[in-house]
Amino acid sequence: MFTAFSPELLTFLQQLRENNNKAWFQQHKAEYEQQVRGPALAFIAAMEMEVRAISPYYTAVAKKVGGSLMRPYRDTRFSKDKTPYKLNVGIQFRHESSKDVHAPGFYLHIEPDEVFIGVGVWHPDSPSLGRIRDALAERPAHYLDAMANDDFQQYFQLAGDRLVRPPRGYDKEHPHIEEIKRKDFIALTTLDPAMLFQAEFCDQVARRFRAASPFQGWLCDALGLRY
Repeated sequence: MFTAFSPELLTFLQQLRENNNKAWFQQHKAEYEQQVRGPALAFIAAMEMEVRAISPYYTAVAKKVGGSLMRPYRDTRFSKDKTPYKLNVGIQFRHESSKDVHAPGFYLHIEPDEVFIGVGVWHPDSPSLGRIRDALAERPAHYLDAMANDDFQQYFQLAGDRLVRPPRGYDKEHPHIEEIKRKDFIALTTLDPAMLFQAEFCDQVARRFRAASPFQGWLCDALGLRY
């Protein structure tokens, strides 16, 4: 049964930051399993009912590979930084329609000096981004209602990249053109790292996930997905 994370998780991530190489990681693989991956999978399992209560079409899969826990290995193919491991724990409860990080989802990010929750769609592909922008341009009231929700405003702020100029095909005089310029439709809320170690951590995360439900519902509607 998951109750809370241990400070050992952050200790391991800090040590990995100072020793980001394959030899060190292999020597400490057992600690990674015990202090990081094991507790993260237990958290995912504990959140399954909470996530599915918000929407039965979002998944919480406690698997080492191919589930809600993101892999610890960095993709270094196109990066000058060749360090092999991520310095955070990433957990995404994503919509059943997709198996990658670009699906609508609820996300938990854990680093020693930064813990936050993200919701929405990060870096959607061109067809998906077009559908979201069209929904915003044609039916802005639905989007504005989601943004004005009291619970959403209590916790979340919109974030992510946006274009400098209006995207092609959209009226530059549209009253919500600044929103249409968005390349990401995500919102973030920060957490005190000390919350990780509290017995009510799952409840705190679930409360914030529920507060984002109007936003997630709007995105799914824009994308033609069940919610």
